[in-house]
Amino acid sequence: MAEYIAPLRDFKFILEELADLEGVAALPGLEEATPDLVDAVLAEAGKFATNVLSPLNKVGDTVGARFINGEVKTADGWKDAYRAFSEGGWSSLAFDPAYGGQGLPTLVSAAVQEMQNSANLAFALCPMLTQAAVEAITHHGSDAQRETYLEKMISGEWTGTMNLTEPQAGSDLAAIKTTAEPQGNHYLVKGQKIFITYGDHDLTSNTIHMVLARIPGAPDGVKGISLFIVPKFLVDEEGNPGQRNDVKCVSIEHKLGIHGSPTAVLAYGDDGGATGYLVGEENRGLEYMFTMMNLARHAVGVEGYALGERAYQQALEYARERVQGRDSQVPTERVAIVRHPDVRRMLMDMKVQVEAMRAVGCIAAGAMDKSMRSTDQSLLKDACNLVDILTPIVKGWSTEVGTELTSIGLQVHGGMGFIEETGAAQYYRDARITPIYEGTTGIQANDIAGRKLLRDGGVLASWMIAKMRTDMGVLTSVDSEEAGSLHEAMETALNALEDSVTELLAQGESNASQAMAVSVPYLMQFGYVVGGWAMTLAYAAAERHIADSSDDPFYRDKQLSAVHYIQQILPRASACHARIQSGGQLIVDIDDDWFSRAY
Repeated sequence: MAEYIAPLRDFKFILEELADLEGVAALPGLEEATPDLVDAVLAEAGKFATNVLSPLNKVGDTVGARFINGEVKTADGWKDAYRAFSEGGWSSLAFDPAYGGQGLPTLVSAAVQEMQNSANLAFALCPMLTQAAVEAITHHGSDAQRETYLEKMISGEWTGTMNLTEPQAGSDLAAIKTTAEPQGNHYLVKGQKIFITYGDHDLTSNTIHMVLARIPGAPDGVKGISLFIVPKFLVDEEGNPGQRNDVKCVSIEHKLGIHGSPTAVLAYGDDGGATGYLVGEENRGLEYMFTMMNLARHAVGVEGYALGERAYQQALEYARERVQGRDSQVPTERVAIVRHPDVRRMLMDMKVQVEAMRAVGCIAAGAMDKSMRSTDQSLLKDACNLVDILTPIVKGWSTEVGTELTSIGLQVHGGMGFIEETGAAQYYRDARITPIYEGTTGIQANDIAGRKLLRDGGVLASWMIAKMRTDMGVLTSVDSEEAGSLHEAMETALNALEDSVTELLAQGESNASQAMAVSVPYLMQFGYVVGGWAMTLAYAAAERHIADSSDDPFYRDKQLSAVHYIQQILPRASACHARIQSGGQLIVDIDDDWFSRAY
């Protein structure tokens, strides 16, 4: 099993041609993100992913995190890798230099995260959650909280977590029961949280938990949730870990995948109450948590296509080496399976969908930078619109497709893919969590079809469709039958998406549940069309280089990727459209006993 290879050429193309790195670097505070600097950062990130993280991926899977005598022990090599990660500055890329960050764009950080996720997802989950916690404290914490926690979290000296889920409250946060009793200048937190990624480990000297809990007398439901900082060790006057707080790991979960990432059950307040500090105002915790959640959702979408990339690389290597069968064109010759048409189809499907998801993910990351820093009100509004519409797509569509691609990778291997020793199965097992955590695909679909369609009357969706239709104009400047066919296919797809918007709005007027019943097909239809939009923009950008007399085959490769995507992948959007047209009435109205009457 070869180690991961960073697709640096594709990153450079996407960042510069599609995600507007130049425009992002012109934003206040990001001026140092020149192409040369970004190239250097990505090259070093690729080396770190290949040389340090990738070799530990199988160790994390086979040895995993272990719960021994009440303490969590990470897999062999994890501590040294994390030390190198922190010392290399990889934890601080996109954060405020005032607290030790490097001040690089989210766009660059997203590309680096992809490499880390491809190389070793179980490892990369720890800094991902820390980054989300840093954002919550940065935007909603007090000056004292920022001074106490940010520098050491950004440096990687301490890590952070998100504590939402409880045994009786999964995605339904209105049902949480963890309490926080006022106690002078702090609160005493009591309750239990489950599914806490890196909720306990041995990598750092302290872990800063971001915990949702209820203050006595708080309103019912989500309106009565507050957010608290609950450190594993209380911080002393010198800013160092001091007394152990009343929070402990009860156990870690035994999971299908990501074995190297400890998923903890945490108990708060078994000895009277864990000391917690209110973030911001009471009863606004869910609002604050969504600062973390939205970043985490984009990051999980990146995980989806990162694992698709890793699965593709391994499947391609195997297909080139595995000799089996004969060439249909030259029946006398035995050939590697990469010569078989169906294997080629699978590999091409994997490659182009990863490229499409990567492009959309990077476009969304660049829009995040603009939404946070742009001083041009028109550009700011457009960036916010892109972030709003693309976030659930990046999370939902990318993770669903990414999981599918890891399954296709197994299929390329044939029977050997089902054997653990090849390593292909790990990517499938690791990927399967990505459509589930940080908001299931159904939750992302409820967001894009509910809040961002039914609630606003289709304004945001229509804006995005109009933008894509305008952007497709670049294809008309390419004088070729091939470009014309891409433009025609995208127009058809955009018309169908527009039709789905109209249909869902009509369904929602009579019964919102019927519209929600087909919200996942709507999310997936939007995803496939957005992927086509990104791939056709890549086609046009590559054409500009070819027209400039570039004989680099990379650019024609990008065009062929776009052609295959439009011909073989975009038609999936039509099937989603047909499901939406059929409506969700039967799904909503069917008798509950229908599910079990055959038994």
